[in-house]
Amino acid sequence: MACWLLAERLADRLSRVRIIRDGSVGHRRAERRRSLITTTSERSSRATPDLKLGEKTKLNAPPILEIVHATHRYGDTVALDDVSVAARQGEFLTILGESGSGKTTLLRMISGLERPSEVQALRLNGEDVVDLPAYERNCTTVFQSYALFPHLTVGKNVEYGLRVRGVPAGEREERARAALGMVRLEDTFERRIHQLSGGQRQRVALARAIVTRPAMLLLDEPLGALDEKLRQDMQVELMEIHKRLSMTFVYITHSQEEALTMSDRIILMRRGKIAQEGTPQELFDQPASRFTAAFMGVENLMEGKLVALQGDRARVEVAGQVIVGRWPGGVINPGEDVVAGVRAERLHLGPPPAQAEANWLPCSLQGSIYKGKYLDQTATTPVGEIKIRLWEQSAAQGEPGGIWWKQSDCMVMRP
Repeated sequence: MACWLLAERLADRLSRVRIIRDGSVGHRRAERRRSLITTTSERSSRATPDLKLGEKTKLNAPPILEIVHATHRYGDTVALDDVSVAARQGEFLTILGESGSGKTTLLRMISGLERPSEVQALRLNGEDVVDLPAYERNCTTVFQSYALFPHLTVGKNVEYGLRVRGVPAGEREERARAALGMVRLEDTFERRIHQLSGGQRQRVALARAIVTRPAMLLLDEPLGALDEKLRQDMQVELMEIHKRLSMTFVYITHSQEEALTMSDRIILMRRGKIAQEGTPQELFDQPASRFTAAFMGVENLMEGKLVALQGDRARVEVAGQVIVGRWPGGVINPGEDVVAGVRAERLHLGPPPAQAEANWLPCSLQGSIYKGKYLDQTATTPVGEIKIRLWEQSAAQGEPGGIWWKQSDCMVMRP
């Protein structure tokens, strides 16, 4: 309880900062903070006036976020290694990666919770914010833990950021109710946090973040604590809110499903570096490396050597078998190591259709795993074990003699 009371007292102190006499350090700092927030709020509110509906900003808009050649170290550990990132107004940008990839460090750097060890530029709305603390940056973070005050009502929780900024009580309530309406929680204004479900608490945290009308919303794995069904529902909710607000979202996650579902663009990170970036379709269908393919869920990856490259078609030798697939681009020479990949759901049992441009391998079926909607079937082939996803369980009966897949469904990439 002492921590909660301390937080409330801090809010009261900050809201009264304006009455400190002219010429004092506190007054000058408060004026500087209000000036920055007012300037950036005016820019962002053009896209989100009073939380009303608005068209999504085109992806060719100028960048609202720019990070140029950022490096961050924790002692001898390099968490970010010469990373450059840009996000445009109204874009839903997802930073995707496994644990320890540097994605959360990048988010903390944007929010001001971490100061980069080295950076050429860090700009929000065109303004240099490298030296600005977190509370002076016009961006808000939604955490996985929600960080809601259990002793306050839902309405008071949503109002909290406005209270810190010295917004009058009447306006605070009006804006808080509008934000709760945006997340479809209008009738919870007087309720307590413990009376809400996990999904409702997440939406309250989201309402509290957007009520201050930030230029950018940062979301640090906000759905990680929810069950699968609720997580899927919240993905749709976030997409609808993003579309209404036309606000820039920077979303951190380790879930490729969340990234593919919600993003305009994905940045995949590995060991502090950007492994690949592009649209969801590009990362899903055109992985540039084995790591990207594996992370994005390509089940069958076969190591081999490039035999020939004609246009975007690459011929690869894998364990004495020739496989043809799509090459994503870039200079490569015959004899170099490559990886051929194909998703389990793109494989078919039996011989390929006549005149089809397809790859075929002889196989014998092994074990299978029932997954409800589909069956994951394992087959032994000359290139090793292959996983096949069957939507018709009857297809696994008997010996098909082989498996085939379209050349256009086969990806060829660097190791």
